Formats: sequence, structure tokens, C-alpha cells
Amino acid sequence: MANNVTQAFNEFLANAVRLDTGRSDTAKSSRDYLKGQILKFPDDKDFPEIHPDGVIDYGSFARKTKIRPLDDIDMMVIMHGQSGTYNEFYDKIEITVHPDARTLVSLCNANSVILNSRKVIEKFKASLGNITVYGKADIKRNMEAATLKLDSYEWIFDIVPCFLTTADATGKSFYLIPDGNGNWKKSDPRFDKERMRSTNALQNVSVLDMIRLFKYWTGRATMPTIKSYFLENLILNYYNSGVTSSTYVDYEIPNVLAYIYNNIHNALNDPKGFQGDINHLTWDEREKIKNKAAKDYHIAKAAIEFETNKNMRESINKWREIFGESFPQYA
Repeated sequence: MANNVTQAFNEFLANAVRLDTGRSDTAKSSRDYLKGQILKFPDDKDFPEIHPDGVIDYGSFARKTKIRPLDDIDMMVIMHGQSGTYNEFYDKIEITVHPDARTLVSLCNANSVILNSRKVIEKFKASLGNITVYGKADIKRNMEAATLKLDSYEWIFDIVPCFLTTADATGKSFYLIPDGNGNWKKSDPRFDKERMRSTNALQNVSVLDMIRLFKYWTGRATMPTIKSYFLENLILNYYNSGVTSSTYVDYEIPNVLAYIYNNIHNALNDPKGFQGDINHLTWDEREKIKNKAAKDYHIAKAAIEFETNKNMRESINKWREIFGESFPQYA
């Protein structure tokens, strides 16, 4: 219950959108324990060497844009290249293992020194299964990761093996992660994390909260869902377009809705330059989202007008039309 719009949004963010602090802290502790166990994998002499940089966090939990429920936590385990090399083709990247890297050679394609990313993930699966406390865990392999689901927690750990390339002539490096087909592809969570940090610092409003609000918005059963990474970059593009934001999230909502309306049909190239167009939506899905953005834009403008005229009850009711029954009622 709230008697003004600012209070309503603060309660909505705290109680329905942002991750619960206690669960987040528990998740971090569980993640850190898992990291410690992974770093012990090379104690088994058949497991490949891990890079000194060890394990890094990535994904929306690491970027602080995850919303409730906390359903997955991502990490990348940096393997030691052991003098291996990579070759880039138009549709894949192959890693060639040095013949002396015994533990990596054992994970190569038959009769070759080309490292098979599926076999690497399977090696992680086997090692995860050997951790005593994870004896009853559900351990699987998906396209890019070994996944670990514990009975005691609601989230899944996605564990992605990767290799860090040496810096090129411009000083740039990136990571090679499984592509789901036995080969490898480029990634660099450092770029995404820094882009999020710098954009948030650039604006008056919390860009993190704007992203969280719109993840909640698109997650409602009122339109097709915009995938997390695409939505994040769509909103980051808006806040890097030269605009100056208000400090209030409600005042920013119509602006972001207008940007979605005007751009949801367009291609959005991966800002890292690796994936090409990351707009995953069909034409029909884009049109439905565009129409929903237009409808909610007008509702949001009406809500702001009611607030300006000190009619907090009607303003809050309008925001409830957009965000649903989890948005606080007027008290």
C-alpha cells in the first residue's frame, strides 16, 4: 500500500522486482563454494589445467539486472590454453591443442588435435558429479554449459568452460566458449559489464532499475517476452543516445516505451561485434510488442499527468494497469 507514486515504485521494486537481498546473499555464498570446488578439479590429474584467472561471473546476476525469481547463476571457468591455438572460420572457431597437453588431447575429436567443446563440458559434468555434497544434484549439459541444480536452492548454476585468447596487436583479447556444436565461439562478459557500469554512471536515473522494471514488464503474460540480453542492450542503446534522464523511474518509463516502439522492429547488432543481430523476435512478435508499448505509453503519460495534478490514487491505478496486481495499491 502506498500514498504516493514514488513510494509505490520503491515498494514495487523492493518487494516484487529486485532480488531479495537474503536470497541473493545465499546465492553468492553457494556460488563461491562451487567456485572453490571447481578450482580443485585439476587435483584429478586427468582434468585439464585451469588458468590463473580461475572463475569469472557473467550474465544478468553478475551485471545486477536479474529480477525475481532468481533462477540461474552463470559462471565461466577459464581453462589454461597450454600453448594451443585457434582458427576462425565463417561459422565456427576451432581450437588446436598442443600435442603435449595430455589432458586436453583426451578431449579432442577422434584421431585429431581439434578440441571438442562437448567433450570439455562432459568432463565438467563428470567432475561435478564427484563432489560429495552434490551427490543428489541434477547435472546436465546444454548448448554452452554444464548445468547444476541442487535440491536445496531454486536456482540453476550454468558453468561454461572457456579459454582466454592472448591480446592482439591492438591489445584486445576475448574468450572462446562452446558453440553447442562441438566447436567454439567468441564472448567477452567484461565488455557487457563495463557497458552496463558506464551507462548507469552516465544517467541520473538508475539504469539498472529501468532494466529491471522492463524485464518485469515483458515477463508478464500480456505480450511476447523480449529475451534478457536483447532487452538490456535495447535500453542501454537508449541511454547512450545523448538523452539526459530524470531521477525518477516513473518519468522515464514513457521514454523507454517510446524507444521500444520505434526500435523493436529494427536489427540490433551485438555491441561486442561477435553475434550479429541479436533481435530474436519474429515479425509478428515485434508487432505485438510495438502495439503493447504504444498502449502502455499512453497509460504512463496519463499516470504522470494524474501525479502532476496530485491525484495519487488515479496515478497509482494507471501504473497498476501496466504492471499488474503486484504493483502496490493506493492507501
